[in-house]
Amino acid sequence: MGFSKDFVWGAATASYQIEGASREDGKTDSVWDEFCRVPGAVFEGQTGDAACDHYHRFREDIALMKRLGIRAYRFSFSWTRILPQGTGEVNEAGMRFYEALVDELLRNQITPYATLFHWDYPAVLQKQGGWLNPQSPLWFERYAQIIAERFQGKIHHYFTINEPQCFIGLGYCQGIHAPGLKLSAADNFLAVHNVLLAHGRAVRALRKYGGDVRVGLAQNGRIFVPQSDSPQDAEAARRATFAVPDDFLDALFSVSLWSDPILKGEYSKECRGKFAGIMPIPCREEMDTISQSIDFYAQNIYHSTRVRALKDGWEPVPFPAGMTKTAMGWPVTPECMYWCAKFLYENYHRQMIISENGMSAHDTVSLDGKVHDPNRIDYLHRYLLSLKRAADEGIDIAGYFTWSLLDNFEWNSGYNERFGIIYVDYPTQRRIPKDSAYWYQQVMEHNGENL
Repeated sequence: MGFSKDFVWGAATASYQIEGASREDGKTDSVWDEFCRVPGAVFEGQTGDAACDHYHRFREDIALMKRLGIRAYRFSFSWTRILPQGTGEVNEAGMRFYEALVDELLRNQITPYATLFHWDYPAVLQKQGGWLNPQSPLWFERYAQIIAERFQGKIHHYFTINEPQCFIGLGYCQGIHAPGLKLSAADNFLAVHNVLLAHGRAVRALRKYGGDVRVGLAQNGRIFVPQSDSPQDAEAARRATFAVPDDFLDALFSVSLWSDPILKGEYSKECRGKFAGIMPIPCREEMDTISQSIDFYAQNIYHSTRVRALKDGWEPVPFPAGMTKTAMGWPVTPECMYWCAKFLYENYHRQMIISENGMSAHDTVSLDGKVHDPNRIDYLHRYLLSLKRAADEGIDIAGYFTWSLLDNFEWNSGYNERFGIIYVDYPTQRRIPKDSAYWYQQVMEHNGENL
């Protein structure tokens, strides 16, 4: 069966990670601008002030995309570039950048897939409580409305929010990402609830003001795969994937915490039972807002944990000594693509999009002036074969976006990690497509039939 004839092949980026121009044309600070100034917060004190200078070089980058045969581009808006005060008056200079970006994509027959929020929350709103403020869903709804109205007829695919598990779990709980907070369980669950409300309000605004649009959100979370092909291990992995851990930090990364309210209209019984007295008690109107219908389930996925069945449950299986890992230390587990798509599709009955997948590698410009990255090619090949297995079994998978189009600012790792299929020499901002970019070009051209 393979991938459908209209399968979407693309590449993804995020505003703070590539745009630079952090104080140009009226843009104000996001929480990441401020976090980068905290001593020791980011690798070698690096910042996204310049990043890949995409703000000034987007036409060059789009020309590269077209040359490589990339048909869809997932990017994110910078909230503070559009609304410098987080709310209120639109910054037309910032808006013109995104209008020019989208127009250039369309001129080059590249479909824009826009993310409203990819972590660069307005610092001015964070000082008012951020996602803990009961007004935060309303702030986000207004932001979504402004974008929907401006890009009606031009953008038809939206992700409301990217990886809420991370910006809450790492930013509000562990404090290793912006805004660098270490809050209580009760405060974290309040933030979760407000993010879910913000998502639901944004879905409603996008549909009301955006015209003919398809809407979802990009999640990640804890995915488990079976240690063996036995039905018992497969069932154990499925149960583990949707389980809610006892520890509240682990629970913040559970699939059910975020997806059940959106797609089933309620927090899971396990969530409510384990965190009774800590989680907010939503009214029916709030749950109706959160559970606005979405068109697709988007998942960012890089690796998974293996489990085996026990008589009364499951247990994780340690990776063997010498397990293959990426430059970032993440295990290479291509089977996660198949099991992730299978479990999520069977549980939530929504069309699937893989909204991020890729690896950090030790890339360098070789003596011949090229960037040879065979490990990335092998990684992508294995993961796409696993995704193809899911498609072969009839799972409705609409698209795949590799992370990332460009090497970029990798959050608290700074520029120490290279995820791109295009190499960026930061001192000169020169772009060099890696071998993986040309390999991916062939995959896209043949719709994955050559895998």
